[in-house]
Amino acid sequence: MEKIHLYDKIIAPIVTEKSTNLSEQNKVIFKVHAKANKNNLKKNIEKIFKVNVTKVNIINKKTRMKITRGKKVRVKGFKKAIITLKKGQNIDLTTGI
Repeated sequence: MEKIHLYDKIIAPIVTEKSTNLSEQNKVIFKVHAKANKNNLKKNIEKIFKVNVTKVNIINKKTRMKITRGKKVRVKGFKKAIITLKKGQNIDLTTGI
């Protein structure tokens, strides 16, 4: 089995209206690698961003069909992680890693 590098597990932050509202509750949402798990994500985020993670929730978004302009289009599925940080801490998504 291939080893996945520390930075390869976190693909991108998900910045939507809902995720922005969750940031008030010390939660950050990331799109993650399909083989990522809770323990590895917790360790990686603590190392990369130097914060304390209290909880990690993972959601698998399934591939689905969508009708766009009268045509069927496949929307690719992905895995996302909701990271809950210790109270008073936050991750600034506007700066690069």
